[in-house]
Amino acid sequence: MKICLATETFPPEINGVSMTLNRLVAGLCRMGHELHVVRPRQFKTDGQFKPAEYSENLVMGIPIPGYDILKMGVAGFGQLKKVWRSFEPDVIHIATEGPLGMQALYSALRNKIPVVSSFHTNFHSYGKHYHLGWLTGLGLAGLRYFHNKTRLTLVPSEDLRNELNKSGFKNLRIMSRGVDTNLFSPAKRDPELRKSWGVNENQPVLIYVGRLAGEKNIPLAVKAYKQVKEICPDLKFVLVGDGPARKSIEKKHPELIFAGMKRGEELAKYYASGDVFLFPSITETFGNVVTEALASGLVVLGYDYAAPGRYIQPGNNGWLAPFDDSDAFLEASKGVFTARNDWSEIRKEARKTAEELNWNAILTNYIQDVEKAISNCE
Repeated sequence: MKICLATETFPPEINGVSMTLNRLVAGLCRMGHELHVVRPRQFKTDGQFKPAEYSENLVMGIPIPGYDILKMGVAGFGQLKKVWRSFEPDVIHIATEGPLGMQALYSALRNKIPVVSSFHTNFHSYGKHYHLGWLTGLGLAGLRYFHNKTRLTLVPSEDLRNELNKSGFKNLRIMSRGVDTNLFSPAKRDPELRKSWGVNENQPVLIYVGRLAGEKNIPLAVKAYKQVKEICPDLKFVLVGDGPARKSIEKKHPELIFAGMKRGEELAKYYASGDVFLFPSITETFGNVVTEALASGLVVLGYDYAAPGRYIQPGNNGWLAPFDDSDAFLEASKGVFTARNDWSEIRKEARKTAEELNWNAILTNYIQDVEKAISNCE
């Protein structure tokens, strides 16, 4: 099958969505499908090295207002039409709802090419974190309009499908997420890295991996750290990632360890060298970092929704708190440390859970769902 992916986030950009799409493209190529990616140019020399597995077109990238590290894509309808004519896709998969996604949608419909989409980010729930609360309802209506123009919308979890279904979204199917258990592994634990944090092998380390941004609810994680530190004075907290909130968090909490953006083997070492992974966000569609933390053998605490709700069995392979209940999250963080003697077994069960999350089955289901969507167009 010839699949064209139109997306405003893709490597070299680093975030959960771009990594998911990269694995999707790489996996489909290994299965023998032909992939073409249309994405924004991230920096001046971006696109200098051509990928071996797939072809790509880079369009103009414009920084998102208030979030300069992310780019929107802008392409003319004529430019996209040339891409469709050159590649002759069987289907166009639109992964983001920005200007590039909207242009790709209307260009594909105008040229009578089957279109599917995927829902990766709860942008409509970000408004309150950027003083744009009035956008919540308007944003959801826009997303619904966009996705209902496509033949199929892929979502990462059952709870999100139920939520979107109630909001009037149609043709929803689940495309779950796998995890690279060779890359993310307890075997990557690095005593020298821990030593650089000022801890020995017996001192506990909290770790957070992700964007440092308002929608990630990081103040709750910091509050949990400070609360637990009262009963565990030698506790350290490492934050891996970057974002618009980093400067303000660093200024308020200089005692925290800020590692910056990491990727690949280096990221795997950071995960495995921690002990407890905090996931306080309430705006996720899935949360790839949760399955990466499980694969790394960490003790995970998150809210009961998205990836934590799907994969964590409280007290067995991690801990959960009721959704958006900050008091319960803080109480659970204390519970994690009062059960420290159980960490060894919980780590083993976390790893076992991750080992069952295989990308091959996910990719096979993806092709079946897309083929069905194409046949419904004919």
